[in-house]
Amino acid sequence: MYSGITKGLFEVVTLNKAPGLISYTVNLSTELCNNLKSGDSVAVDGVCQTVVKIENTQVSFQAIQETLDKTTLNELQLGSYVSIERSLRVGDEIGGHEVSGHVFGTAAIHQKIMEENNLTLIIQCDPDWMKYILPKGFIAVDGSSLTVGKTVPEQGLFYLHLIPETLRLTNFAHKQINDRVNIEFDHKTKTIVDSIERILSSKKIHTLLKEW
Repeated sequence: MYSGITKGLFEVVTLNKAPGLISYTVNLSTELCNNLKSGDSVAVDGVCQTVVKIENTQVSFQAIQETLDKTTLNELQLGSYVSIERSLRVGDEIGGHEVSGHVFGTAAIHQKIMEENNLTLIIQCDPDWMKYILPKGFIAVDGSSLTVGKTVPEQGLFYLHLIPETLRLTNFAHKQINDRVNIEFDHKTKTIVDSIERILSSKKIHTLLKEW
């Protein structure tokens, strides 16, 4: 599990693509590599990845087709920069919200509004997802815990207002219109919405059976 507080941008220094699999290495900081070992979990642009090899500060990962189909890892290139977060340990502060690293899918940058000291991103996703995206609610975008601003559910649009510190630690300032980002809903919100839908559906079926 993660907190959605990424630790900065780090370069992809090797990248090998094979059918249904990519293997890549990210050059991390010495601090992030402290006590890191093979088998540990690291969030790469919000995607939970398993460390397969460590050499000094160069940490290697692999992503299979299922992951590539649902995330932006299939767009990685040599020299790309990715956001990184180590998994939480017992006693760590959850500075954002609980993030699993299990990305639901990707959405597109619809519009960027740059102001003097902040950036507003308007994200466009599948309108069916909007039941999980609520004003003032949590959402993880490329692994960063963010607060949703305005929403336009019928168009699948939601607003994110980003402060300079968030921009410094992420790729958001460099994203272009139509670029894709990884989306993970707040799991508590999703669980509540899905549970209510199942209950209502069950009651509706029960009522129909009684009428029949």
